[in-house]
Amino acid sequence: METHLADFIRDTRAGREAEAILRKCVHCGFCTATCPTYQLLGDELDGPRGRIYLIKQVLEGAVPTEKTRLHLDRCLTCRSCESTCPSGVQYSRLLDIGREIVEARVPRKGIDGLLRTALREALPRTTLFGIAMKLGQLVRPLLPGALKAKVPPLTSAGTLPAAAPATLPRKMLALAGCAQPAMYPNINGATRRVLARLGIDLCEAPGAGCCGAVRLHLNDAEGARQDARRNIDAWWPHIAAGAEAVVITASGCGVQVKDYGHLLQDDPAYADKAARIAALARDVSEVVAAEQDALLKLLENPALAARCESVRLAFHAPCTLQHGLKLRGGVEALLTAAGFELTPVADAHLCCGSAGTYSILQPELSLRLRDNKIAALTAGGPAGIASANIGCIAHLQSATGIPLKHWIEWLDERLQS
Repeated sequence: METHLADFIRDTRAGREAEAILRKCVHCGFCTATCPTYQLLGDELDGPRGRIYLIKQVLEGAVPTEKTRLHLDRCLTCRSCESTCPSGVQYSRLLDIGREIVEARVPRKGIDGLLRTALREALPRTTLFGIAMKLGQLVRPLLPGALKAKVPPLTSAGTLPAAAPATLPRKMLALAGCAQPAMYPNINGATRRVLARLGIDLCEAPGAGCCGAVRLHLNDAEGARQDARRNIDAWWPHIAAGAEAVVITASGCGVQVKDYGHLLQDDPAYADKAARIAALARDVSEVVAAEQDALLKLLENPALAARCESVRLAFHAPCTLQHGLKLRGGVEALLTAAGFELTPVADAHLCCGSAGTYSILQPELSLRLRDNKIAALTAGGPAGIASANIGCIAHLQSATGIPLKHWIEWLDERLQS
């Protein structure tokens, strides 16, 4: 795609990156076939190709409007288009650049601006969010339906297996996250138990918190960089002491942490450390898959095998897992090896509509996508549903009575059977 960037962006790092991305696009339109919002709305400007044109116009000097911002807002950043694109267009990076410029030139007003500010300031603060979630859980029966759907019931984090962490030969770090400890603490508990059985001690570093994705996707790039710096500072002593990896159970956070090198590339004090952390970041499925031989030995235990019954599960692959991290089929292979029967899921590449804060900011589109995804997941008559991202789990569980858990929780239960 021929481009003529305006003076304000041409000679900047963002401008050079945007121009390289734009020049890869050949207008083929394959991306529209797998874009969830284009499928729902049928508007070219609500598909990747149309949004690319909008961003190109802004970068070439056109004045953005609220309509420009609306079409960019409607994007889920699911990156399904990137998996489809034959030219390797890094659409999500271009979108980040475009959104930041449009946000600065078309300031938000009224309720929209206040809501985004509240989300940007409250969600990443683990303690504040935890208190708010606990209060919501205590009065959950009294909440209106829409709000009640955002507040899961109280759960338990469980305990680590009997073996003391000091006896485990290997050490890894865990990203606790900002929302997960308050909403679904058993995900981290199950991860610790499974990895402990595989000889890995998983610990959380004091001072680490939100990965930065919430602020980045709400157009606060500097806030996201500050979150990344805080986490790097918290993790670095453990990395220096020999921790093998940073293990992430929410695939949405995994995409963000693996991008720390890019996010902080212009920060001389953190660039090298950020690149190192990004290289050590692992989705929990990557960690378990690397220990598959040890896992299979556990599963072959005659006493365990005698107690286990085959359970039909539907697996929802989050967009961040399959399109962001490019990890396809790994979780399914682990669940199958553990004895679960996986049901077919139509249009598995499409987003469920959660997409971080999207379900709050674009509720109508989000609920349509959620209902479509639930229909696809339940068509095979599963007894349960597994996923790999807390946002997807909370969003989908609000629309079904079928048990919906992180796949590591299903595996943990199988190993305890």
